[in-house]
Amino acid sequence: MKNRTYNILFHTHTVSGIVISVALYVIFFAGSFSFFRDEIVNWERNDIVEITDDINFNVDAVLDTINKNHNLYGRDVELKKYFIEQQVGVSIAASKDSLAPEKTKTAHFFYLDTKDFKENTYSESYSLGEFLYRLHFFAQIPYPIGYYLSGFVALFFLFAIITGVLVHWKKIITNFYVFRPLEKLKTMWTDAHTTLGMLGLPFQFVYAVTGAFFMIKLLLVAPNVLIMYNGDQAKFYEELGYAHPSFEPEHKKLQSDVSVVAYMKEIQEKWSDFEITEVHIFNYGDENMHVLLSGHLAYTDRFNGIGEVIYNAKTGKIVSEKNPITEQSYVEAVKNILYRIHYGDYGGLALKLLSMLLGFVTCFVIISGVMIWLVARDKKNIPEKKRRFNERVVQIYLAICLSMFPITALSFIAVKVFAPASQSFVYTFYFVGWLLLTLLFIFKKDNAFTNKTSLLLGSVFGVLVPVSNGVVSGNWLWVSLKNGNSSSYTVDLMWLLIAVFGFLVVYKMNKNTQKEKRS
Repeated sequence: MKNRTYNILFHTHTVSGIVISVALYVIFFAGSFSFFRDEIVNWERNDIVEITDDINFNVDAVLDTINKNHNLYGRDVELKKYFIEQQVGVSIAASKDSLAPEKTKTAHFFYLDTKDFKENTYSESYSLGEFLYRLHFFAQIPYPIGYYLSGFVALFFLFAIITGVLVHWKKIITNFYVFRPLEKLKTMWTDAHTTLGMLGLPFQFVYAVTGAFFMIKLLLVAPNVLIMYNGDQAKFYEELGYAHPSFEPEHKKLQSDVSVVAYMKEIQEKWSDFEITEVHIFNYGDENMHVLLSGHLAYTDRFNGIGEVIYNAKTGKIVSEKNPITEQSYVEAVKNILYRIHYGDYGGLALKLLSMLLGFVTCFVIISGVMIWLVARDKKNIPEKKRRFNERVVQIYLAICLSMFPITALSFIAVKVFAPASQSFVYTFYFVGWLLLTLLFIFKKDNAFTNKTSLLLGSVFGVLVPVSNGVVSGNWLWVSLKNGNSSSYTVDLMWLLIAVFGFLVVYKMNKNTQKEKRS
């Protein structure tokens, strides 16, 4: 490679990495916990749920309850299981009847507890798991700014990955086996950055591509909508599989009773291991009532297996069917693969733990890259004023990033102690606490103090997470194991492992400090 080409790639890698470093760290740190989003939600609410995407509650009973409160006649209603939790999302469309009561002419969305049938708004059902999940794509920033910001960060991260591989290509094998922690500081950070960067390369590449796709796909497809579909968004979304068919009501009440549960049993007998994730009712209680059931085959059986059936409620006959085994389109396959590899939900707990570990490894790669940038500019030929500025920038960077560990652990304790925690409580506690810790580390002006204190505080709070769970709810680790509460013991065990690792790192840091003092 020519020197000029090498320098261009090297500086592109450095600049693209430094510019996005803080945002990228937040994305990967929060994203690592997002793999356990459902477990965290269930842990917080003390709910014991079956680990399946399948709608395994009595849909007929749920619809009867909703009908009593909202008068569903002639309206479209959808039950959708977005996550593995006790609540289900309920969407009710406005009535199509011009003579219908006024209160039925507005659409509604809420979450319904499938055990006690309690209705909750999005804010009322908010949780720390939802907060961390949405933080990893900056959803707390007003839409669409946060989404686009995270998307472009992922895109720049992709540039950093590609240029990093090209820069290190000649020494990529030899450097992988080299780690010299006793050499000068820049050498240590470079070795750590290269080795761990290579270990996490496939993981990082996948998340850069899928993250950019999810967050900025609207900008990418907008020209296609204007040119290929003449601005017809409805047709575009229909071909992508995001739209449902429509059925006009006959404005006559259906005389026979309809059992959605019977339809569900019929379809699951037809396709074994088919998990129904959505029930959509068109024209509820009307003679032209139709029932749509959609879902997928279990990921243990088939990675791509999306299916759908539509029943005519009056006749009980199937009017439309999409076989999850034989009828998979290219668009659906690509779309589903991107979702699955991003969420990491197809390989059980082991894959989630591995994904979380690789997420934390990526956080370290980001930090080591920034430290390389700092050490490389801490030379005598660089003016003192510029060196102090560079050092101050990194101090602020580390303060923002590393303070996420202790405030996240402390937030887990807070939502358990002050349960049920509202959306405003989660926002206030996390962001204010994060700000206070960041300011403390910024004013301290000591990177070693920031590093050690954040690790120590995070580890201490991490140990207290399962303790707070046991004291408040009685779900001690051994009790959760005995009761089969997988969400509870998964979150508790996760924090114990993180805390133990944090204590080991602090112990190693103290040992190295003592060695340096002796020498």
